[in-house]
Amino acid sequence: MDDGVPRVPEQRRPGSSEERTALRFGLLGPVRAWRGENALATGSPQQRALLAALLLREGRTATAGELIDALWGEDPPSQALAALRTYASRLRKVLDPGVLESESGGYAVRGLREGALDLTVAQELAAEAEKARGAGDLCHAREVLNRALGLWDGETLAGIPGPYAEAQRVRLEEWRLQLLESRLDMDLEQGCHAEAVSELTALTAAHPLRERLRELLMLALYRSGRQAEALAVYTDTRRLLADELGVDPRPGLRELQQRILQADPALAEPSAPVAEPAVVPVRPAQLPATVPDFTGRASFVAELSDVLASAEGRVMAVSALAGIGGVGKTTLAVHVAHQARGAFPDGQLYADLQGAGARAAEPETVLGAFLRALGTADSAIPDSLEERAALYRSVLDGRRVLVLLDNAKDAAQIRPLLPGTEGCAALVTSRVRMVDLAGAHLIDLDVMSPDEALSLFTKIVGEERVGSEREAALDVVAACGFLPLAIRIAASRLAARRTWTVSVLAAKLADERRRLDELQAGDLAVKATFELGYGQLEPAQARAFRLLGLADGPHFSLAAAAAVLNLPVEDTEDLLESLVDTSLLESAAPGRYRYHDLVRLYARACAERDEWPPSEREAAVSRLLDFYLATAAGVYAIERPGDRLVDHLAPTQYPGLDFPDRRAARDWLYTEANCLLSLARQSATCPNTLPRAIDLLWAALDLSESGANSREYEATAKALLEATQRADVAQVEARALMTLAHAHLDGGRFDMADEEAERVIRLAHEADDLLPACWAGNARAVIALYQNRTSDGEEHLSRAIEDFRTLGDRPGEASSLCNLSRIHLATGRTQSAVALAEQGMEIYDAMGNSMRGANGRYALGMALTQCGQLVAAADRLHEALDVFRDSRQRLWEGMTLFRLAEVDIAGQRYAQAAANAEMALTVLRGIGGEWRRGNVLTVLGHALTGVGHTGRARVCWEEAMRIYEELGSPEAEELRGLLTPPVRAA
Repeated sequence: MDDGVPRVPEQRRPGSSEERTALRFGLLGPVRAWRGENALATGSPQQRALLAALLLREGRTATAGELIDALWGEDPPSQALAALRTYASRLRKVLDPGVLESESGGYAVRGLREGALDLTVAQELAAEAEKARGAGDLCHAREVLNRALGLWDGETLAGIPGPYAEAQRVRLEEWRLQLLESRLDMDLEQGCHAEAVSELTALTAAHPLRERLRELLMLALYRSGRQAEALAVYTDTRRLLADELGVDPRPGLRELQQRILQADPALAEPSAPVAEPAVVPVRPAQLPATVPDFTGRASFVAELSDVLASAEGRVMAVSALAGIGGVGKTTLAVHVAHQARGAFPDGQLYADLQGAGARAAEPETVLGAFLRALGTADSAIPDSLEERAALYRSVLDGRRVLVLLDNAKDAAQIRPLLPGTEGCAALVTSRVRMVDLAGAHLIDLDVMSPDEALSLFTKIVGEERVGSEREAALDVVAACGFLPLAIRIAASRLAARRTWTVSVLAAKLADERRRLDELQAGDLAVKATFELGYGQLEPAQARAFRLLGLADGPHFSLAAAAAVLNLPVEDTEDLLESLVDTSLLESAAPGRYRYHDLVRLYARACAERDEWPPSEREAAVSRLLDFYLATAAGVYAIERPGDRLVDHLAPTQYPGLDFPDRRAARDWLYTEANCLLSLARQSATCPNTLPRAIDLLWAALDLSESGANSREYEATAKALLEATQRADVAQVEARALMTLAHAHLDGGRFDMADEEAERVIRLAHEADDLLPACWAGNARAVIALYQNRTSDGEEHLSRAIEDFRTLGDRPGEASSLCNLSRIHLATGRTQSAVALAEQGMEIYDAMGNSMRGANGRYALGMALTQCGQLVAAADRLHEALDVFRDSRQRLWEGMTLFRLAEVDIAGQRYAQAAANAEMALTVLRGIGGEWRRGNVLTVLGHALTGVGHTGRARVCWEEAMRIYEELGSPEAEELRGLLTPPVRAA
């Protein structure tokens, strides 16, 4: 059956067992041949045309007449047959013996090994993708189809003459476009709308009459929240088809336009979206380890398993477990989730929502983590809770994923985190009953039955020790209130004390209960058990237990724990593992630990009561702060060699970590981001730690520019500033203001940033702390540039350069020079702008500062663009882009793509300009602010005009003008000129 897909069957040499370096051939680009990794000389264009014709014959014999027609068509030369034989003879010498065979006056290529021809490989991959898509595995289908498309290397059969080659070129190009459309269709089904817009914009410019591409672009724009642009694509398409072909759009395109006009809800969600894979299909497996001695709860296990088993046929299966702390909600949920993994082959998500703590997890933060775990790029994650929740549901639709939401605060917290789609399920644990969670299967988890409690105790302690003291064992589990957490802690303590009998444990626990009889009954057993477990710890273990509970972070690393305890890492690990053995501490992941929230509260209470002298509590947190500050400063120094900031940070007594390279340093910063920011906020309450907390935030400013932690960074900066204002110390207030001004500048809130930077300069000079004043002057200059106050900006930079030179801060000087280059550029001094940017870049390069060197290349690329040196400009900007991407600097990545779009427009490469501008919009989503988005939309409008998409260009300009008018920006006037049609003379 002919389905339009080119076929070249697998070619093997029958009976050949001799191993040799394999021949490979390429048709999806220039016609080439290799033996192993060595390229072979395939001769003249006509000789390569013969090779291509034979490879495309699929191993069948081609007669001499057929080959002459293929190479020369209806007007062959007089010696065509002789030339054909010469070409064949030359090819035979290049190829392996027996590959090019003569048969009945014709020729055939045979005996090729599997995978020898790129076209064959592409066909096999396309068939595999089609099969996977039919089976509903879109993630794998898209990955395989991308591999197939990646085999093309430019124009098919490039440089090959003859009518046969031309016909095959057209056929194979059509097939490539069909594969591309299929993959883009799956992109949209997977919820990757924003990413697809960039590619589709370029493709519709290259193939303006291909309506399927236009249809996909409309759908991608609509699902990206850009309805007006989607409708403008239809208008542009209708006009083009009428002008070029005299026809109307096909019915499918017209129907899509009407559905968009009517805001059809069915268009808003993909038909079967799946998470975008990074390299391979992403199937998260985030469930914590289940306990090996899980006991009892048989009826609950069966009940929950039945609910989860019904998920495939239900809109969504939600089970909510409620019960007091320590009753075993998490243990039961994790156990059931592990048993049900087979029913959820697309993955399992887990989050501790910290609902019982002082600061419950924000739903938007959890959604961001889930989306990343499902393979969604940071640039594709929207900013608002509503948009994240919608994308999350879209990504999960069509997949079978189990979501375990542990320790929830209330129904409002978890509603945005529920999958909401058939085939998925959610397990929720909470201390409150989720009566207001519609459709949830509610389970109230009570304490264990006496038999279950005894069974758990026996599994941990051992049958031999319990069997002879059954009554005493029942007394123990009763004293534990039949609470699994309490039983586990008590049993672990007995298991570690071989000289104790069960009766001894029962007596000790009874004593603890008498001491705690003033407590409420619900907390009594847990607190008594904690007291018993804690009271039997060795002094070093007890100290570790107390001190490690003081920090606010959700978990902590082994190195951080060593800082808190002021011990070597090896000794610290032994202590932590011994605490894990007692069930007083949990192992969250290799090298990372956490407390149950009840245990953390108890550990803090013990520290308040027992840590002596009391100053050791402050000392422990201070050492942890030193550790984070020293390590963050080390990361900063690795990323920015020669930068003097690290010399001006508060001194630390405890050392930080050393890293082998930049990547390891960056990984540490982003892994520790939540713990680092939590500690900075916690340290704001103490005057002794506040200055170091502010410097920690300053050293970790990459968390603001990355986009992934921008919100948390800004919130921490605000909290620290409020604390400094209460402390009324000029130096610390200036530095806190500088971190907040930096966050506001990154977020595009320029007026706020400028006001804060102005205060920084005043306070810093008052405190004789010059570095923040330098940074603030630099920031004020950038803001003045953005607001077209170039003379103000130049004045700020002149002072900043002088001050940086006074400090001997060469990278700071380079930064100011690059910013001064941009002011010269804005005022028409292009040659001096180039010179200043080159001067700044040379300083960075001399110090090995690659990340800030990328900022120098960014400034130089802008200057070279305005000078008309477009090739050099693009080279510098691409160099900067590579560094920003590697450094996870989303703000600068997006802005560099925007500048590359400007270069493309200057070079009249409008389709590429539109693609770069679209990528910039995607990367900058949620970071950079509205003014920067307006700039990108303006450039996108120019690019779209260049490819004839005038309707869509107008929509982009209208949106940009709305942004500028709301901000009061002067750029609005330029947009009015673009949107006002010229007045025609009468």
